[in-house]
Amino acid sequence: MRFFSDNAAPACPEVIAALTAANVQDTAYDGDRWSAALDARFSGLFGTEVAVLWVPTGTAANCLALASLCPPHGGVVCHREAHIQMDEGGAPEFYTHGAKLMLAEGPGAKLTPDAIRAVLDAVKPGVHWVQPHAISITNATEYGLAYSPDEVAAIGDLACSRNLALHMDGARFANAVVHHGCDPADLTWRAGVDALSFGFIKNGGMGAEALVFFRPDLAETCKMRRKRAGHLQSKGRYLAAQLIAMLDDDVWLRNARAANAGAALLGQAAPHRLVHPVESNAVFVRLTPDEAESLRAQGFDFYDWGPGEARFVVAWDQDAAAVTPLAAALAAL
Repeated sequence: MRFFSDNAAPACPEVIAALTAANVQDTAYDGDRWSAALDARFSGLFGTEVAVLWVPTGTAANCLALASLCPPHGGVVCHREAHIQMDEGGAPEFYTHGAKLMLAEGPGAKLTPDAIRAVLDAVKPGVHWVQPHAISITNATEYGLAYSPDEVAAIGDLACSRNLALHMDGARFANAVVHHGCDPADLTWRAGVDALSFGFIKNGGMGAEALVFFRPDLAETCKMRRKRAGHLQSKGRYLAAQLIAMLDDDVWLRNARAANAGAALLGQAAPHRLVHPVESNAVFVRLTPDEAESLRAQGFDFYDWGPGEARFVVAWDQDAAAVTPLAAALAAL
């Protein structure tokens, strides 16, 4: 009955088992055998050489990535409703030591090359204007929309032509991959992405995210940033073990498929109420205050997104039986 946030979901059994297996003596910090295996495991997944750092939160992953791609005097182009702008409490500016977020527009929190150009072209050359150094996109977006490989590649081409780095906030990256049924490489490095914040916590992890650098040289300096930021955990094997457990047997894809399927059921139950297409595990619908109160009286928990709108998020462990009662309640309104 709870559709407030996939952050509230339990960790999946494979993660719990991996934590138990890692509960042995090993080398501290990131010198353990699980941490040492990350680069090779993720390189295999993406089909190219990558460098991977575990971090405990998505905010840390996003902001350490941006600090590696943008100097303190630079700017990062992002959507006006991007998570790094709206939901990270100034952490991007803190981690970058002052880099400016340069805000662009677009429906569903999705950027297009034209929207990015509108920001870039308004910047005058010279020391009096903050010069852009990076672009950050969220996949899936804050409204659940999933960039396709072609859409990412169009932004990647623009970034390359302007000598800008490209970061992807992938808190729900698995859901975007599942929606498009594509190779994860096609949504990232093949499309020009330099750094990916690969989300696991929303998808069944407990307390670990992966910061993936498709330019491995960036990782060495970022290791120092991670330490300075207080995120180098002394028992890092517990974070690395979670990531490996979710890559094993494609658990990350299985979990995302289940969550996306549940969201699709909700969208099908009330198609006339949808604010945005359902392309991940988040569903945005139009509700009157009385309708929202009626659903809550039936025991459903969800987020009031704005006047007349609500957000329902389906977690990895909510199967059809868990979602069907809400779908029926939405259809009955």
